[in-house]
Amino acid sequence: MGPGLADWPSAAAVLSNAVPLVAATTVLPAPLSLPPAERRRTGAVVKLALAIGFEATARAGIDRSTLATVFSSSGGDGYNCHEICQVLASSDRQISPTRFHNSVHNAAAGYWSIAAAATAAANVLCAFDASFGAGLIEALTQVAVERVPVLLLAYDTQYPEPLRAKRHIPDAFGVALVLVPDARAAALARLTATFTASDADRMSESQLEQLRVSIPAARCLPLLAKLARCEHGRVVLSYLPHMRLALEVDSCS
Repeated sequence: MGPGLADWPSAAAVLSNAVPLVAATTVLPAPLSLPPAERRRTGAVVKLALAIGFEATARAGIDRSTLATVFSSSGGDGYNCHEICQVLASSDRQISPTRFHNSVHNAAAGYWSIAAAATAAANVLCAFDASFGAGLIEALTQVAVERVPVLLLAYDTQYPEPLRAKRHIPDAFGVALVLVPDARAAALARLTATFTASDADRMSESQLEQLRVSIPAARCLPLLAKLARCEHGRVVLSYLPHMRLALEVDSCS
């Protein structure tokens, strides 16, 4: 879910070159899976995480209540951080409980546990611009070592000014992947991951490439493009300055 990419079918159509990307602001749906009281307290980060997580698990046909999760974001809820900073810089320094509990980096994981009635472990990561790669490594490690399905959710949302001038993320973008240890009928592909010093793959379309470089969660776009096109082969994703992630994509259905 991102600018001009409302869900996986529309994103797959763009990434497979079936239709052009039409510039549009990301529209975040109301988190109807939450009770009304919790729904009113959610910000953009929670709405985005729940939207991508519910779509991914629905398409995978997997029980989200027992699914281990990895949440990864480069900075969390920028709007909530901005509001807290404004209050702390004013004469009235009282922070509301809602602002406070939404300020923690694992807020999205907490709301996910309510919305999905989830009881499995949730890990929450932040690695600045490397957050998608860090989340993918953590999720793949759990799948390989623990032999359990894992839901990876990587997401970023924009900051208001004056924070935006220092951390310019143009819009909200999120991706969720259900990763499982064994082949399943619903699987899009088989992934094998290694580290590499090779340069990261770029997107051939300029608007998509701009998304990839400007939003940390969108570093996944070369992988999503290969899945959308049902292509086999190697894709290299951005990670650390001296290290990238190489993924071999096999057995697209």
